[in-house]
Order: sequence, then structure tokens, then C-alpha cells
Amino acid sequence: MSLRPTLIAEIESITRDNDKRMPPLTDDLVLLDTEFDSLCFALLVARMEDQTGIDPFSDLEVADLPVTLGDLVALYERAARPVAA
Repeated sequence: MSLRPTLIAEIESITRDNDKRMPPLTDDLVLLDTEFDSLCFALLVARMEDQTGIDPFSDLEVADLPVTLGDLVALYERAARPVAA
């Protein structure tokens, strides 16, 4: 199951709710080059955790922070994979 549609829907919802403008949501979109600020990002992480139970940032190193939307999707999808026993 891909989390991409859920992430995109939440980004669009938060953007609308906060009167922000976003360019087309493509994998190569650099998140820092948008109006999606730290408050919006915090809302996204909280909403995603509420919906999926996943917080991929809890064990993340600063060097591994997502830069692009594609990185963010990949981060969530990796975190959603079952851990091999």
C-alpha cells in the first residue's frame, strides 16, 4: 500500500487550510522552496501519525531529513514496511 495519496491529500488540505500556495506536487519538488512552513510540516506529521500510526521522524538522523517530496514519500513508505524478524 502506497502512502503517497494520503500524503498528497494531507499536504493539499493543510495548504488550503493555511492559505498557502503550492506548486505542482511532483517528486522533485524541494520542500524548502514552497510556502509549506514548519507549522504546516508539523501538522502533516501529526495528521499522518493519527491516520497511519507511523512517525518516521522519531528515529531519524538530521542528515536523513527529506529534501524533496519524493524523499518524504520514500521515508514514509520505508517506515510503513514491516520489520523483518
